[in-house]
Amino acid sequence: MTPHESPRPTDAGLLAPGPAGSPAEAATGDTAFLRALLDAEAALTRAQAAVGQAPAEAAEAVTAAADAARFDVRDLALRARAGGNPVIPLVADLTAAVPGEWRAYVHRGATSQDIMDTAAMLVARRTLDLVLGDLDRTERALAALAAAHRDTAMPGRTLTQHAVPTTFGLKVAGWRSLVLDARDRILAVRDSLPAQLGGAAGTLAAFEAYGNGAGAGSGGAAERLVPAYARETGLAVPLLPWHTLRTPIADLAGALAFTAGALGKTAVDVLTLSRTEIAEVAEGTGGGSSAMPHKANPVRATLVAAAARRAPHLAATLYAAMAAEDERPAGAWHAEWEPLRDLLRLVGGAARDTAELAGGLRVHADVMRAHLDLTGGSIVSERLAAGLSPLVGRARARELLTELAGRARTEGVALAELLGEIPESKGLDLAELTDPTRCTGSAGALTDRALERP
Repeated sequence: MTPHESPRPTDAGLLAPGPAGSPAEAATGDTAFLRALLDAEAALTRAQAAVGQAPAEAAEAVTAAADAARFDVRDLALRARAGGNPVIPLVADLTAAVPGEWRAYVHRGATSQDIMDTAAMLVARRTLDLVLGDLDRTERALAALAAAHRDTAMPGRTLTQHAVPTTFGLKVAGWRSLVLDARDRILAVRDSLPAQLGGAAGTLAAFEAYGNGAGAGSGGAAERLVPAYARETGLAVPLLPWHTLRTPIADLAGALAFTAGALGKTAVDVLTLSRTEIAEVAEGTGGGSSAMPHKANPVRATLVAAAARRAPHLAATLYAAMAAEDERPAGAWHAEWEPLRDLLRLVGGAARDTAELAGGLRVHADVMRAHLDLTGGSIVSERLAAGLSPLVGRARARELLTELAGRARTEGVALAELLGEIPESKGLDLAELTDPTRCTGSAGALTDRALERP
């Protein structure tokens, strides 16, 4: 390399440790997109052969030539600048790779967006399959964790402060519920991802023209071609060409952003509960620090939380691209490619990291129990108010408990001890009413109900 030459760019994931090395990273890389573009082209010729618009030999020749190993991704990327998308140079190279007599059947009747959109749906479907696998791993680990800690009492926190007792099982059951919500949305979107085929302006005119010239049995070939193309790609049959009707992209963006947020909820809870001064949970294998040898950082949760913060902005770009003018937009369609790939990668990496996080999470039930006593019994004030109200009235009960809770804090005396000194508490079972492990309400039953969801 001369001093004036730039090095060949390589995106090895140096600044993206979340997706790095994940199956989703490989499934969304340049080579994966190239493979999907070639799959879309080969599927088109096979579909045309299936409806009588091309000889079977042409379909075989194009499919054989559509081998990603035969094409230079970097060269395609550089040449894509001339036409604004990589399909144009790819069609030229694919045509050259097909034996002469069958070259006329490469990309016949299609427009670049047909191939780009179909390839994007193929990449998305393949990546979502991987995400679903990791969501399944996460769900199973969380179900086991929730069942094991069904009755593990811990402080419930609202606005950062101790509120009332809850259980760790109920918290984890909530995490699992969000994972299942994400799974359901991903499944629905995956199964609805459509092929794209419309031709130059979404009218299928060129396909109809080729069909009319194909001889006997060609009537309505264009209408028969779309479902045949969908079958060849394994994608859904679209109601209409969707060059500027971007519902599939918007639905995909929404499901992915929701999934990132759902996984992010688990991550931020783990980050809070694993703080040194809380230490109610810990990652199974924490990450190290470059400067502080003693640290075991919650790295998995950190990466998932980072993904959850980025995903909504990527989804917003995809939603903004819905305002696509005419029958093919200038810029809106092009703006989708990188954010969609980044979003798929982020969610794929987050799903992998959450599965590892859930499978290795360590729970310190003894610390949770000790923290229930940090406020000297004030954490059960809601239950005490309910017990006192029939005796002294609701307003007086609140007044008494506010006063006594303040004394408990300032004097360092247990609230139960102070309650025992006032006449109004006579007849109350203070030992039972002030035991925080008996103040978790229906947490156990709610956990059981949540775990019944398949």
